[in-house]
Amino acid sequence: MALSEASACRRMLLRPPRVILFGDSITEFSFEENGWGASLAHRLARKCDVLNRGLSGYNTRWAKMVLPRLISKDSDAKNTIAVTVFFGANDGALKDVNPKQHVPLDEYADNLKSMIQYLKSVDIAEDKVILVTPPPLDEAAWEKECIAKGEKLNRLNSTTGEYAKACVKVASDCGTSVIDLWTLMQKNNQDFSCYLSDGLHLSGEGNNFLANQLWSFLEQKTSTVHVLLPYWRDVDHLHPEVSLQGNPHDL
Repeated sequence: MALSEASACRRMLLRPPRVILFGDSITEFSFEENGWGASLAHRLARKCDVLNRGLSGYNTRWAKMVLPRLISKDSDAKNTIAVTVFFGANDGALKDVNPKQHVPLDEYADNLKSMIQYLKSVDIAEDKVILVTPPPLDEAAWEKECIAKGEKLNRLNSTTGEYAKACVKVASDCGTSVIDLWTLMQKNNQDFSCYLSDGLHLSGEGNNFLANQLWSFLEQKTSTVHVLLPYWRDVDHLHPEVSLQGNPHDL
């Protein structure tokens, strides 16, 4: 390829808008089969790149430290349509049983606020941020998982609920959107165990539930985003360059 052609290709590089999923293991696992992240990526195919930035086992203390290494102005932050911030399941671990992951409630709220402020500093405004509370904890199921590892039950649903409420308040204080999974999954005192695979992480039904909740936000945010490149039937096969080498903003 001639130098002039290569330069032209660089100028025409297509940069689809991005949706960034930032969280703990529930986010990291979201691209597994039937995962909520995979579902969103499927719905946004050829419109947005859905990036998984889930970090299994992480709490907000660690997440706040690494966020600038994952999202920065240099990483095309302006082209970001939405960022989910989904932490709390590890922060709410019981201090006396699991001190490594535990983060005090007030610090958890402050860490969420700090991450929102950081995102604003790299041109991702609060109206693009979606906080997600931890889901409820099925203590009986999770205790079985803990015992199998030779450990004690290290989380409680009531404690998780306190972190969920703190997350909701941060969203209200900072002007972000929020999905209160902890409350929604227990609405009308329903049995929420079907939403969880092991008492903590999401099952197929739980993944579908979260994907639908998020889609109610993302569908509106992406409604004006054009499909990337023409549908194949619309390409002029005799002169494909006419269809495929236009202004990328017009495609």
